[in-house]
Amino acid sequence: MRRAVALAARGLGRTSPNPVVGCVLADASGAVVGEGWHQRAGGPHAEVHALRDAGPAARGATAYVTLEPCNHTGRTGPCAQALIDAGVSRVVYAVSDPSAQAGGGAATLRAAGIDVRGGLLEAEAAAGNAAWLTAVRLGRPHVTWKYAATLDGRSAAADGTSRWITSPESRADVHRLRAESDAVLVGAGTLRADDPHLAARGIDGATQPLRIAVDPRATAQAGARILDGSAPTLLVVADDADTRHLPPGTDLLRLTPKDGRIPVPDLLAALYDRGVRSLLLEGGPTLAGAFLEAGAVDRVIGYLAPALLGAGPAALAGAGITNIADAVRLDITEAVRTGTDLRITAVPTAPKEH
Repeated sequence: MRRAVALAARGLGRTSPNPVVGCVLADASGAVVGEGWHQRAGGPHAEVHALRDAGPAARGATAYVTLEPCNHTGRTGPCAQALIDAGVSRVVYAVSDPSAQAGGGAATLRAAGIDVRGGLLEAEAAAGNAAWLTAVRLGRPHVTWKYAATLDGRSAAADGTSRWITSPESRADVHRLRAESDAVLVGAGTLRADDPHLAARGIDGATQPLRIAVDPRATAQAGARILDGSAPTLLVVADDADTRHLPPGTDLLRLTPKDGRIPVPDLLAALYDRGVRSLLLEGGPTLAGAFLEAGAVDRVIGYLAPALLGAGPAALAGAGITNIADAVRLDITEAVRTGTDLRITAVPTAPKEH
């Protein structure tokens, strides 16, 4: 199963709006006879790839799958039936499928006389599929807030300069995060101050994420790097914003502001409707604070540089927290070195379902 989890990760950034799934087939002696993973949306699922890899050796084998085999016909056929037809004798899966459309595969397999077991390495497999599971359960994209800061928590110097706080290795790692995400989002402040490009660079075979800027008054200039056409781009503007200065064909999402801001729940609902299941939040401290206040941050990845600034903007602002008792507590799931920096990954201990 651990090998299946590793195989599933190869599909990150390529399968949305479908889950990432890995499958390993082993014979009665435990020898691996077939492997596969879901490589792209609309293509064969992990089980089908593994069955093709195994050929006749699939008969009598045990299938280890990171997600309960699907039970419906969409752009591909049901994997539960494919496993039955191939003659596997046992299916072990990690995570139950929570979707109304595709769930029920385990029951179909059992009805066909196949031995089925669920829950093996469930936490590991669920972590690898967090974006899809969040989207299915909450009806909104899974949000990762990424930030870079000095050890004293500054995201820029007092004069506003921020290039480069972190090491080249950390910056390269951010491009990996972008390539694994459906969309990357910044706010109007970052758009004006940094003129970010937001594309994933240096990642072989990367599917470019949707570049999103929340820009209520449509302050983006026609020559902004985000509008260069090298990757898909979406500008989120107020419903009454004047956008006549933008290049023809600019993709716009018009939403109604509240107190001058685009409501985070409205934004996430609209992005979900557009097929976004994983969102990388790269905006500044104010936008991050708005998402945190809305209970819409599912994972935090902080790149901490061994430097001190003493003044300048903090990494987070405006989160609606005024008392230590209201602090958003996090569970650290990983702490590793990236170049000279420390990358910390953490998840809220009790995420709010918004």
